[in-house]
Amino acid sequence: MAVTQFEPTDARRCFPCWDKPAFKATFKITLDVPSDLFHFKESPIMSTYLVAVVVGLFDYVEDHTPDGVKVRVYCQVGKANQGKFALDIAVKSLAIYKDYFDTPYTLPKLDMVAIPDFALGAMENYGSVTYREIHLLYDDQYSDVANKQRVANIIAHELAHQWLGNLVTMEWWTHLWLNEGFATWMSYLAVDGLFPEWKIWSQFLHECTGALRLDGLAESHPIEVEINHVCEIDEISYQKGASVIRMLQSYLGVQCFQRSLASYIKRHACSNAKTEDLWAALEEGSGEPVNKLMTSWTKQQGYPVVSVKLNNQNLEFDQSQFLSSGAQGDGHWIIPITVCFGSYDVRKNFLLQTKSETRDVKELLGFQIAAGDKSANSWVKLNVDQAGFYRVKYDELLAAKLRYAVEKRLLTPSDRFGILDDSYALCVARKESLTSLIYLMGAYREEDDYTVMSNLINISRKVQRIAAAAVPDLLDYFKLFFFNVFRYSAERLGWDPKPGESTDDALLRGEILTSLAEFGHDPTLDEASKRFQAFLEDRNTPLLPPDIRRAVYVAIMKRASKSNRSGYESLLKIYRETNLNQEKTRILGSLASSSDLNLILEALNFMLSSEVRSQDATCGLFYVNWEGRDVAWTWLKENWERIAKTYGSGLLVTLFVCAVVSPFASLEKANEVEEFFASHPMPSIARTLKQSLERVHINANWVQNVQNEKNLADAVKELAYRKY
Repeated sequence: MAVTQFEPTDARRCFPCWDKPAFKATFKITLDVPSDLFHFKESPIMSTYLVAVVVGLFDYVEDHTPDGVKVRVYCQVGKANQGKFALDIAVKSLAIYKDYFDTPYTLPKLDMVAIPDFALGAMENYGSVTYREIHLLYDDQYSDVANKQRVANIIAHELAHQWLGNLVTMEWWTHLWLNEGFATWMSYLAVDGLFPEWKIWSQFLHECTGALRLDGLAESHPIEVEINHVCEIDEISYQKGASVIRMLQSYLGVQCFQRSLASYIKRHACSNAKTEDLWAALEEGSGEPVNKLMTSWTKQQGYPVVSVKLNNQNLEFDQSQFLSSGAQGDGHWIIPITVCFGSYDVRKNFLLQTKSETRDVKELLGFQIAAGDKSANSWVKLNVDQAGFYRVKYDELLAAKLRYAVEKRLLTPSDRFGILDDSYALCVARKESLTSLIYLMGAYREEDDYTVMSNLINISRKVQRIAAAAVPDLLDYFKLFFFNVFRYSAERLGWDPKPGESTDDALLRGEILTSLAEFGHDPTLDEASKRFQAFLEDRNTPLLPPDIRRAVYVAIMKRASKSNRSGYESLLKIYRETNLNQEKTRILGSLASSSDLNLILEALNFMLSSEVRSQDATCGLFYVNWEGRDVAWTWLKENWERIAKTYGSGLLVTLFVCAVVSPFASLEKANEVEEFFASHPMPSIARTLKQSLERVHINANWVQNVQNEKNLADAVKELAYRKY
């Protein structure tokens, strides 16, 4: 099989051309391959980076849109059935986008090709979209729900590019976010239209959180930024771009935004556009000063934290740049503020344009707050449903009221998510104590929303790592506290799927069980062992459905050791036997979760072996047990020349650095990392290395702060044994 990947600047390596997005052309392509000579119909006018060539022997499935567009999914011989879900998503997505943009798909055909070994997740080549196999194929029997959602989302993302990126192309790479931010946002819109029961917009909060955590670094960059290498394309273009689009749509209104976007596409079809062209279309359609509002969000790195305090009958608002280091930034934004008081029926919107502003409560809300009001409906929530790209810091009184509102389930899942995520970020930045954070986490003990619980689980993992470095004598109490918080969901969901259960419950079951296994919950490890043994005896056993397999594999590795290798060897055997790529990556993501340092090293060496596709070599790195960080770092240093030679020209090399370096939490380790890469320089990892080292410094300062908390020990012990 042969496949090209030209974005951003590799078309020139295939044929002579002006290899810049603004130099669009038509293409007449003839391919001389061993079996025949192929001549392709002249293409529409397009940018060079969107040309693609794929040569190989494939099976395919085919369908047509109501407009007669022929859609095919190509895959390796014998896997055609796994392409049917993708085919259905593609046909329906084209129809959704045609209606939304009021512009039809411009080509007579759309091909989607599954590539077994593909460095990128997918590439939106005009009419011939290439995908990593795991991102296009779906097996009803062996794939889990998360894979199904990921396939739908990635297909919807790539097909949105057929309008936003291919039909209307950014003028230069500085405006890449017009492609990637919009395609990310549109993919959620399309998937929500196809599967409303998935409640996919709530999962968009993970996109927003990813962008907030990256953009909270001093080593971040603006949305509009010069790009010189593919390794410099990161989540800012995708996730922050999509998040500010969501914020702007919320501010302008759904219908106004759609009409204006359709006008923008028609105006710039078959041509190029820059960010100011989008703002002009939205200003024209809305009458709002969009350019003035949004410039601070796209040309300036970072984002604000809005502090709010209730002082008598006044709400005092103050904005400052949020930095995870806790440092003082000098950014300033025009912020669309949304605020609710005690009810979602009492909601007000305004623009915070100055650094500080005081609003009279009666003037803002229409009534006064009674002195000493402690009722359930006296809470104040900013950034309603997390529509804005900013964080919120509440004074102690308002924070306590929100903690009560979380506990009593008075807030939407999006707002429960945001309160927790903001509190965690403020804790990392040393603006709130870990003691305060864990008391808030305890308020989520009866949480049943998947997205909220997923974030709680991720935060618990990070708190565990910091606790292990800062207060190792309290680590067992932290684990007991996590078990306490997770108990409700674990008991409600159990191990086996229930007839008619929601997609969210299927997703949450796997995540809860995985987290319990990671934290060493003995009843979970025992049950996982029984189910794994049943699976070894009968691969079709109903005791190990796809949605809990990763949890079971992690549990098996948790008890595996150099002297007890049977579980490890069994997983390797399953890896070697299966031809399903998702199962392979599931196993790779579990192997390094052992607590045994020798097995961690063995697993890392396996990932660089010829048995693992190069695209999958980083699958296990992000799941290395916290106890194995030094092993992973030594392994990276010893294998760096090989890694640099194999992956140095692509995006994957940055993942090696980020996964291994970022979890450290000492200044000594930061210096060691810096010294190593000073003697092994590589321009393509420069930004990732700076960001990773900044994270190490942030972690180190957080550790020191946690060590100085006087009430932490009493708090975590009380929460660990609290009876609800």
